[in-house]
Amino acid sequence: MSGTLLSLNVGLPKDITWNGKTVHTGIYKYPVDGPRFVRRLNVDGDGQGDLAGHGGEMRAVMVYQQESYDHWAEHLGRDDLVPGNFGENFTISGMPDDEVCIGDRYRIGDAEFEVSQPRVTCYRVGIRLDVPQMASLLVAHRRPGFYFRVIKEGEVKAGDPIVKVADGRHRVSVAAIDGLLYLPDRSHELLKLAVDIPALSPGWQQSFHELLAAADEGETGAQPAIGREPEWNGFRPFTVTKTVRVSPTVLSLYLSDASGAALPAARAGQYLTLRLPVGDSSAVRSYSISGRPDDATFRISVKREDHGTASRYIHDQVVAGSVVDVAAPRGEFVLDETDEPVLLLSAGIGITPVLSMLASLADTHPERQVWWLHVARTEADYGLAAEVDELLKRLSNARSYVWLTRATQGLGGQSPGTMFGRLDADGLRSLGFSEAASAYVCGPTGFIEAMTADLADIGIAPDRIHSELFSALASLNPGVVPTATVLPHVPPGVPGTGPSVTFVRSALTVNWSDEYTSLLELAEACDVSTRWSCRTGVCHTCITGLLNGDVEYSPEPLERPDATQVLLCCSRPTSETVLDA
Repeated sequence: MSGTLLSLNVGLPKDITWNGKTVHTGIYKYPVDGPRFVRRLNVDGDGQGDLAGHGGEMRAVMVYQQESYDHWAEHLGRDDLVPGNFGENFTISGMPDDEVCIGDRYRIGDAEFEVSQPRVTCYRVGIRLDVPQMASLLVAHRRPGFYFRVIKEGEVKAGDPIVKVADGRHRVSVAAIDGLLYLPDRSHELLKLAVDIPALSPGWQQSFHELLAAADEGETGAQPAIGREPEWNGFRPFTVTKTVRVSPTVLSLYLSDASGAALPAARAGQYLTLRLPVGDSSAVRSYSISGRPDDATFRISVKREDHGTASRYIHDQVVAGSVVDVAAPRGEFVLDETDEPVLLLSAGIGITPVLSMLASLADTHPERQVWWLHVARTEADYGLAAEVDELLKRLSNARSYVWLTRATQGLGGQSPGTMFGRLDADGLRSLGFSEAASAYVCGPTGFIEAMTADLADIGIAPDRIHSELFSALASLNPGVVPTATVLPHVPPGVPGTGPSVTFVRSALTVNWSDEYTSLLELAEACDVSTRWSCRTGVCHTCITGLLNGDVEYSPEPLERPDATQVLLCCSRPTSETVLDA
């Protein structure tokens, strides 16, 4: 197969205004005359704005076909499409996406290139063309275009012939790889081929490894979860069978299904979401299961926060016999099933999910090497210490260390392993645990960030460091120029009259308004932390847990998530909706 380089297009990133935001983007490419030198990372005079999604060695040169331009001109009824409009560096003739294969190599001018991956689904091509759904259309019409990796640097120019010099392994086309990631009914056999194509970029390789693992475990869907799917949708009434105060500020609740039904198994580290009748409305909050559940009871342990509406209600008004609404156990912060060393690392009330993990280890892996590391203000704040000690006695290869940050070292009386001051990288390093250990970290945001960095600094691989964060996840808004952080709030303007929408992690409930086209737009108006990329239901970056409610989609996503999840970018609520956001 061969073709021709029809146009060479470059452009430097610039800031544009879009939907009230400033976006830094390199989508604007324009034809240039004469030759340009192509280097390992880009074409001379060119640049990429969002290096997380574009650019780099595996995405150095974007390629799009004139034949696809002709297709879109007819489909969109446009006569104004010119080279560079799709953000490509090389506008070519020939070499369609359903014939070009990952790993194919081509010589153009003095340079040599290798096909590395399809185009990343990106909302910015929709901005350039003024067609918001363009990211979805590129996938649905099987015309994504592709990226070149530069094998040999050299000079190229418009008019150069494109000569194929080698075939990629397994001969899997760009269109097939693109559909394998973004479309339903994916082939298990094709997944096995995809992960065996060395030329495929690492990010796509990882996605296919995850999909293959999920397929091998009998799961379906575009975004395989680590944890099991929730056992029921929405909320069910649970009865508080008893309450136990475990410290001056922490109260444990024991919860059983109000109907007497047996409870489903929960994985160690998962959490429950409660809906509480606070005042004239309701508050929805998530709390980790704080012990190994049996088939009749879940336990959560809640710290009273002076400004916490829900926690104050639990401490002041919930008693044995109270009924609260509970959503099924959820969460991907779950203990692995290996025999490798494990660090359980917590601070304050962050002890709850790792305590559940400790109980699970005592029951199922009593010989596993366990390091219990906890940080508390004082011994009085370490309210679950007695339970921890009993579990540690059942583990034959466990070590325990506790750091007290607001206690003064006395003449004696402290338990062995008690430290004073704050835990840091030096303190971790002094413990001598194996770099092959897996670490599970829970606590305040600052603690998680510090411990994650310290663990990585002493040699724990990033994929072995797991954390649980109940505050909003970090935003992922590709290309959007950051602004000052604003706390979540009711959106400006006239309040909506539609169904209520609760963002659990942001502790915010508002009513839907038809002023917005999607739940994502509502979240942005409320300054709720959001994660998205394509904004058209393709990439699933915006996938979010749907704890309660029903939604309708427009546009219809190329692949719907399961009923316990929702794509924020293209959905609207049709009933009271509770989101894990």
